[in-house]
Amino acid sequence: MNAQAPDVVCLQETKAQEHQLPLEALDVTAFPYAVFADAKRKGYSGVAVLSKQEPIRTVRGLGMEDFDAEGRFARMDFEGGLSIASLYVPSGTMGPVRQAVKENFLERFLPILVALKNEGHPFIICGDYNIAHLDIDVFSVKSCAKTTGFLPQERAWFDDVVDHVGWVDAFREVNTAPKQFTWWSGWRGAWENNLGWRIDYQLVTPDLGPKVRAASIYKSERFSDHAPVTIDYEL
Repeated sequence: MNAQAPDVVCLQETKAQEHQLPLEALDVTAFPYAVFADAKRKGYSGVAVLSKQEPIRTVRGLGMEDFDAEGRFARMDFEGGLSIASLYVPSGTMGPVRQAVKENFLERFLPILVALKNEGHPFIICGDYNIAHLDIDVFSVKSCAKTTGFLPQERAWFDDVVDHVGWVDAFREVNTAPKQFTWWSGWRGAWENNLGWRIDYQLVTPDLGPKVRAASIYKSERFSDHAPVTIDYEL
């Protein structure tokens, strides 16, 4: 982070309480401002936004009490009208019960996305969406078609977000190549052979689409099952 020197960093799955992650302990003194949304359940979920610039407002949660207790959304508003949020969509990998929870979240989150877009100012929602949207966003359509994260109803939800609500997949504004993955399972050889999924996105309001200048996925080191996504905007 210090070497790359971004203006804002969004984190998902912090898996810690805010008091366990003081900025001085994280050694990120270049980012003096932070907002955390922690899960009530310890060692679970959690998101954060770190910034060089002081926000004029911070928000924790989406107003959905059950999901806000899982620490899934944190937001910073900046002078000049830009908002940036960190989002962690529930995963359905634990089975049908959690898949139902995930789909419940998606259903209730869609009108919130409409409202956020209709605020009428530039907005970036960075996050682990736990959905691969297009065929080029998975290593094998056939292998993934019946797997949570690539189910027809999940992909249809993403279609709605982009085609009807009007959010823009910032990464695809400048990079339309296949096999641009951000997550790899623990299967042997998945990382080494790039058998991955693209499930981490920066969705932006349409006014920011033309302002995307570069997009990259950092794979020189492996920190976890996800890889950091970096997008440069000319603002």
